[in-house]
Amino acid sequence: MKKKWDLRIPQILAAPIFFIALLFGILKISAQECPVLVSPTDGTTLVPVDASISWEAVTGVPGYIISLGTTPGGNDILNKRNVGTATTFIPEIGLPESTEIFITITLFFFNQPNIVCDNQSFTTAALSEAPQCAISTFPANDAKNVNTATNISWGSSPSATGYFLSLGTTLNGSEILTSTDVENSLNYNPPADLPAETEIYITLIPYNRIGLATGCSSTMFTTSPEAILPLCTTMISPVNGETNVPLSPTLEWNAVPDATGYRVSIGTSPFETNILDDAIFFKTSTVIIDFEPNRTFFISIYPFNEAGEAIGCTQETFSTALGCGPYFDPESGDLLVINPELSFPDSVLICLGNEFNIITATDEADGYRWFQLDDRGNETLLSTTSEVSITEEGEYLYEAYVNIEDSGILFECASSKIFKAKISQAPEIDDIKVQLSANSLNYEIITTTNGNYEYAIDNEEGPYQDTNRFTNISLQNHTVYVRDKAGCGIAERLVELDLTVNGFPNFFTPNGDGINDYWQFIPPSEINENNVSVIYIFDKFGTLLAQIAPNTKGWNGNLNGRQLPESEYWFKAVSNNNKLFKGHFSLKR
Repeated sequence: MKKKWDLRIPQILAAPIFFIALLFGILKISAQECPVLVSPTDGTTLVPVDASISWEAVTGVPGYIISLGTTPGGNDILNKRNVGTATTFIPEIGLPESTEIFITITLFFFNQPNIVCDNQSFTTAALSEAPQCAISTFPANDAKNVNTATNISWGSSPSATGYFLSLGTTLNGSEILTSTDVENSLNYNPPADLPAETEIYITLIPYNRIGLATGCSSTMFTTSPEAILPLCTTMISPVNGETNVPLSPTLEWNAVPDATGYRVSIGTSPFETNILDDAIFFKTSTVIIDFEPNRTFFISIYPFNEAGEAIGCTQETFSTALGCGPYFDPESGDLLVINPELSFPDSVLICLGNEFNIITATDEADGYRWFQLDDRGNETLLSTTSEVSITEEGEYLYEAYVNIEDSGILFECASSKIFKAKISQAPEIDDIKVQLSANSLNYEIITTTNGNYEYAIDNEEGPYQDTNRFTNISLQNHTVYVRDKAGCGIAERLVELDLTVNGFPNFFTPNGDGINDYWQFIPPSEINENNVSVIYIFDKFGTLLAQIAPNTKGWNGNLNGRQLPESEYWFKAVSNNNKLFKGHFSLKR
């Protein structure tokens, strides 16, 4: 999701990155490693001289610099070519035969030391035949109105060690340039302008130690009337090689006299134009929106006019360094990011009907932003502090950022996440189901409302539990509490212990623990005419086991000093007015 403030990503600090890490608690990503060759692999022999070289990509590395030489660490074949983030390189003129080639891969970083990796090597095969013909690339075959100041360029014949070049006004002619050994080059700049409005023939013959290429055809182009080509230009901003370039910079270059426009190409490697591809500008500046951070970009600018475009212009580079990482820490060997690591939850609860539902950030940061998201993902800013008031269910965006100052300019490194707000409400207790066990109670608490609740017994401060069931509760009165986890309220209810039917207990537990050890009539709280005078206790066969009076402890479950087993027992009670009560109860041990 792109936000308008995404473009304000902070610059990398000029201070050592490990110092930044100490200040902002930077998150470690992974230990730095050098890449290994993928093709050809280290130690490979009989490698074709036209082989391309590729290596593993390394996470968090902004770019690679490649050197090729015939000695360890040497650069006599290729000297420190910056290839951007590309992980493949094709030597333009091929490789020497029967030679051990040493490749040095350097990891390129911004405002900190580059890492020069250990040499890897492979050995090329011997040539077995003469080279193939090369193809002229500029001017193209049968091209018209070619400027008389043009250069001549051609594609590589990889097994060639040199080229013979002839230029003439007739097929296979050489009156402009007799057959000349231009060595292992891929272009030629004639010392003088070519004749105007003339057909020019190019004859190009590659050679190596085995011999000359055979059957090579000439190509032809026609020059334009005499005209003056514009010269090349150079960058003003950013200058060639500049780092710390803003992500949305204004690109500006020097004006060239007699130029009517400029063709501009930008890529992330010397061989790509994936940012701008031959775009035409009629002024000397342009704004590029949202460059990727921590990248090297390669820019080519060719002024042009009616005579054609400038010849031989040099590619220039600049690097952005405004991202928040990952960066390599040379002290620890780790990749680091500056963005805050978020611990904010995926969802939060808000209270139904509460106009002041306050949500607080859980992360340490220099600043915060809270957005409400609609069904289309559009954002409405709600707060720029560590707290936000949320009154509706839905999706929201939370952002925390740290401020980084560089050269007097303040930038941000931000992390964000989408979370959901869900409605909760104060609990209401509907019922408490009580279940009797041998010497304890079990509760199940039923609420009339739905919410994210927790439960406690006898103490409003807790401890609370997530389940609404309590087991092994003592045989006495208890108060239960139901609390909304979002702080929307607490409900409570007293559960009075009633173990009798009309004063006669429905069970007792004569196990000697001092609780409910005797079965005895418990007079109701109100005095009435049904006060009991005597109680008879029977087993299930009708055998009289005991006779008790209301003013005694009651029956202890024994017969003649012997404990009777767990079972159902029956009673018959006679009131003072000779009214008869019958029932049964359980003996539990």
